[in-house]
Amino acid sequence: MQRRTFMLNSLAAAPLVASQPIFAFADREKKGFKVTVGEGRYHGPIQLKGVNANILAVKVSGKDTNGDLAIFEQTSLSPGRGTPMHVHPYQDEVFTVIDGEYAFQIGDDKYRLKTGETIFLPRQVPHSWIQLSERGKMMVTMQPAGKLEDFFVAMAALKAPPTAAEMAAIFAQNDMKVVGPPMTPD
Repeated sequence: MQRRTFMLNSLAAAPLVASQPIFAFADREKKGFKVTVGEGRYHGPIQLKGVNANILAVKVSGKDTNGDLAIFEQTSLSPGRGTPMHVHPYQDEVFTVIDGEYAFQIGDDKYRLKTGETIFLPRQVPHSWIQLSERGKMMVTMQPAGKLEDFFVAMAALKAPPTAAEMAAIFAQNDMKVVGPPMTPD
């Protein structure tokens, strides 16, 4: 057992005993890596079916961070379409618009985002977004990673667009809950 003493705000504190590391980094990537534009870390570009026809590329996988973080590049090819109102009970989500224009709803609040703008969607708050421009691109960050990568892979594997019931089941299998219809471009 290793003993360490820490000072807090220049005041003496009681000795702290560290019996195990606070953070487990054993399974994390030990080297940096580069992922090129349009390419994915473990799954080449993922073409979605159902919610929209966008293309996703996993830039940083939850596999790289022991589930702490995931980052996706989304190329938006579905003007006037987005996601149903849904909830992530365990993940915060951040979108940064790289190109184009989108509308977001977080709870009762609505926002319009253009190139260069960022929006934070807190966990446990219903949200939705819709693509307003003809084309667009966003970076999407999930913290912790959760099962969104698995959701994208499942959506890409579909042979046909899912029914509303099938969509709700796919969301539920990936720790999300559909709570309302998609936004409209108003």
